[in-house]
Amino acid sequence: MDPLLLLKAAVMGVVEGLTEFLPISSTGHLILAGSLLDFTGETVKVFEIAIQTGAMLAVIWEYRARLGAVVSGLGHDPGARRFAANIAIAFAPAVLLGLLFGGWVKAHLFHPVPVAVAFIVGGIVILFVERRHKRLYGERDLEGGRRARVETVDDMTALDALKVGLLQCLALIPGTSRSGATIIGALVIGFSRKAATEFSFFLGIPTLMGAGAYSVLKNRELLRWEDVPMFAVGTVFAFVSALLCIRWLIRYVSTHDFTVFAWYRIVFGVVVLVTAYTGTVSWSA
Repeated sequence: MDPLLLLKAAVMGVVEGLTEFLPISSTGHLILAGSLLDFTGETVKVFEIAIQTGAMLAVIWEYRARLGAVVSGLGHDPGARRFAANIAIAFAPAVLLGLLFGGWVKAHLFHPVPVAVAFIVGGIVILFVERRHKRLYGERDLEGGRRARVETVDDMTALDALKVGLLQCLALIPGTSRSGATIIGALVIGFSRKAATEFSFFLGIPTLMGAGAYSVLKNRELLRWEDVPMFAVGTVFAFVSALLCIRWLIRYVSTHDFTVFAWYRIVFGVVVLVTAYTGTVSWSA
């Protein structure tokens, strides 16, 4: 295997792991990074989806005690059954809409300029939602405002799960951000920042691992045994960088809001549009 190709796979894995759980769109960053690295093509599209499994394995590892308790308690613990049911309810809309419209989205929207536009729009939405959230709940959810309706993941109802699941479907548009759609959407419907962030982690496990397995199976004719090292390197680097990101983000949301990510999205999107329009960077699909 070409060492340069493995290096590109490692870089893409780091990009995936660092951006998957932040409201800045891992898919959008992978598309843009792949364009800059000249790492594109149909096999790479499968690679970009498959390495999300590494990021989800980081969630499983970090929350292994909680997830293990849920699995062992399904037969007798109402709380465990409610948690599992909420994940299943939130997961269902993405499965349905992904199967119906996933092919069309990949064909028409997986390009740098649409991604940049989604970055900017998403950033503006985050600024609006954060302003509203602070007005209702204070600077840090509890200080200077009333308590959030959903303080922890265990406070969720089935209707809450369905709403978050429908919001997650917005992430079919590359550049929107799955984490952004679920976290910011959950803030709108009354979640605390910690509850919104943690449920986004948990919901990503079936969503992204399922998407990765489906993509590999559907496109298996594109893959060769020679591609295994590339996929393995990308997945390992995604796991390590995602684990670091998860631990940092949980600490971050306890004392900060998401405004900085909104401005990052807006500035980054504008830079991509300007460089594409002026020809400074030759962005490719």
